[in-house]
Amino acid sequence: MTSTIISILLLLTFAGFIYYIIKGGNLMIGFFIMAILWSVIGMVPFNTAIQKVFAEPALNYGPTIIYIVFGSWFGRVLVDSGIAPAISETTNKVGKKKPLIAAILVIFVTALIFVSAYGVGSVIAIGVILLPILLSVGMPRDLALSVFSLSIGAPMYINVVLFNQIKVFFPKAVYGGKYLEFGIAATLVQIVAVIVFLFIHRKRINPANAEKNLEIIGAVEGDEKDIKSVPKITFVIPVIPVFMNMVFGWDAIPALTLATLLAIFLTGNGKGWSKFIDFLNSTIKQSIGDISGLIMFLMALIMFSGAASINAPRFKPIFEAILPNSHLVLAIMLGVLAPLALFRGPLHVWGAGAATAAVLSGTGLFSDAFLLPLLYVPSLMAVSTDITQSWNVWGLDYMKVDTKSFLKLGVPVMWIVSILNELLVFYFFGK
Repeated sequence: MTSTIISILLLLTFAGFIYYIIKGGNLMIGFFIMAILWSVIGMVPFNTAIQKVFAEPALNYGPTIIYIVFGSWFGRVLVDSGIAPAISETTNKVGKKKPLIAAILVIFVTALIFVSAYGVGSVIAIGVILLPILLSVGMPRDLALSVFSLSIGAPMYINVVLFNQIKVFFPKAVYGGKYLEFGIAATLVQIVAVIVFLFIHRKRINPANAEKNLEIIGAVEGDEKDIKSVPKITFVIPVIPVFMNMVFGWDAIPALTLATLLAIFLTGNGKGWSKFIDFLNSTIKQSIGDISGLIMFLMALIMFSGAASINAPRFKPIFEAILPNSHLVLAIMLGVLAPLALFRGPLHVWGAGAATAAVLSGTGLFSDAFLLPLLYVPSLMAVSTDITQSWNVWGLDYMKVDTKSFLKLGVPVMWIVSILNELLVFYFFGK
């Protein structure tokens, strides 16, 4: 009887947490309070809570923080060295002569850059270059923003920084091997979907509206951009970390370090000891600043995950009763229910879905290798088109697009992508 009451109270606080998130509450504070509440309600002994909820999870998360730091540094180097802007600017050469081809090139360029780059700072740095390009070929502002955001979300399946953030819930999952095969396939599915989406809306592209849209966002068509000249060979650097992992089995840290050093020296930022040190210091300082808030948010999240894991056995009978035993049925079910990840809902692992992930993992009903991509798919639906995602919030403001239009364009595409990619999850991990 006591266990039932505790389970009900835990679910009620979970429902309250979802409401708090939807109302725009601070996630870091919310997760920290939930860690305390679930420890108290779950009657976790004080010393156990101190050790297993607030100490060990944060300390054990150290290696993941290192991955995030190196990934953020690599992303900052791509931007500051001139590689990412140069890749972006190259697409502009197609220009107004072939607007649809130019837009498709932007999709590929965006996906290429964010295979390894990550963070709102990188998105803004690239967005202020690519979004005006999309507008200059006549694309309406809402369509341009959706295409850009969906293109950022596509390569996140293989982005090592984001992968290591979700791995906290599923520590036995491995980045490499079969997962990378799935990640590449899922990325291609989303890229193809964005191209099809663009093709369906191609009649909305009107070069006559370019000047007006550029004026609305404060850009002027034909402005000279201070784009550094870099060797064309550097255009392959964003995929080097993934390549080194797939071909040679390198861990992300040495792979990211190699790619970062290549970016520095091939772009001339390593010429001379003084110039090298200055560039090194400036990019490291900026990259750490970019993720400082993220790290504290993740600390609070991992503490809540610790509390959720301790309480997971209380939910096991409920999950056993409501969850299908079939991996295929479960994959399809999460694909259909993927919109529940929106607004940091119960299927978004960096929102209320943190409890879903931690509890589901703690029950031991399914393997981590299966659960990670299973919950990654709806979470990436939110990353791609949710208005609570940090860079989407920036994009809405920069492009002067209303939230209704953004959701109306992006959600149907990502819903279809989610169902298809959940089927891929079953194909790769559910048999």
